[in-house]
Amino acid sequence: MNLSPTTLRTVVASALLTCLSTTAFAHHGIGLYQPQINSEWSGTLTKMNLVNPHSYMELDVTKADGSIQHIRCEMRAATLIKRSGWSADMFKVGVHVDLKGHPHRDDPGACYIESFSIDGSATMGRNDTLSSVQPVDTSNRPLRLADGQLNISGDWAVEQMLLTISPEGDRLMIPASQSADVASGKITREQLRAQQQPRGRMVRTPVGEAEAKGFDSRSPQDNPWFACKPTSLIRDWTADWPINQFIQTTTAEGEQIIDITYGLYNFKRLIHVGMKDHPADITPSYAGHSIGNWEGDTLVVDTIGFEQGVLSPPTRSSSRLHIVERFSLDTAKMALKREYTVTDPIYLAEPFESFDEMYLAETPFEAQVCQEMTPEFQQ
Repeated sequence: MNLSPTTLRTVVASALLTCLSTTAFAHHGIGLYQPQINSEWSGTLTKMNLVNPHSYMELDVTKADGSIQHIRCEMRAATLIKRSGWSADMFKVGVHVDLKGHPHRDDPGACYIESFSIDGSATMGRNDTLSSVQPVDTSNRPLRLADGQLNISGDWAVEQMLLTISPEGDRLMIPASQSADVASGKITREQLRAQQQPRGRMVRTPVGEAEAKGFDSRSPQDNPWFACKPTSLIRDWTADWPINQFIQTTTAEGEQIIDITYGLYNFKRLIHVGMKDHPADITPSYAGHSIGNWEGDTLVVDTIGFEQGVLSPPTRSSSRLHIVERFSLDTAKMALKREYTVTDPIYLAEPFESFDEMYLAETPFEAQVCQEMTPEFQQ
């Protein structure tokens, strides 16, 4: 893993989201780690956990008194690491690792990694990538399927964000397509923010406000993410920058369906294309029941039949949750846009409307294991 300075200057985003991200939501953030304290550790790698929502490196560290301490240190999600060109082969059990990062407030055996080196090789930062972000080649991609449907099958992900150093020395998370312009000073962070299309805001009912005030966003009991469980069709689509997979198929009975796998926690969802009405006997679930119909080249998806849950912390959702999504494809830049309207008379005082945009992923979809290893979320 001998990396050139040029390679190390090419970096991608971590799961710590910035104000320039669109509908993604911060997950753990820095949590109970202490960013004001810079520490160093050296030891032998005993295990590398490439998992979601955060990967963890495990080391045996020799302390000053000669005793051995086992520590586990947080890195980015497996999905993000693999999008950056990293692989499990980089982390061989038995190698020597030097770490720089921050200790945990309560657990002396835990840390947050900012940078590391293996067997004395070049230092890698938490957000470094091993390859530049290249657009996906779509020259041979059919625009339509054999049955005439617009081809929206594929592995979709939000645009990568690059850690970009501005002329003033600011370290900013910038969309890959605009990183060079920010780095050169051609556009400022403020100008980039001004280009962002306004998004909707959730307005809660009095019941929704009361529930939100009592919601503990950092509790596995309140927040499903900390128990390796999905949240909602809205939040999980882009949060923590997953790769989501679309597969358009026709069953043996002739029904057109779209199988969707949400990449963060490998959650499955099914859209029944061409179905006009929902069945009367829906069993409530996280995914609900989705029917989709094409309006020209826009796929309109109507979903009801949800179990009670969480729309986006701290906003809860009821069994009366109703989501309408409109998927359209910008074939010029191969961007899959989703516009959505969310209604819930129990928790939302008015419809919540917003949108997000995804692109064909530069790395293929891969099912990832979820294992919550952050100390404060152990159950």
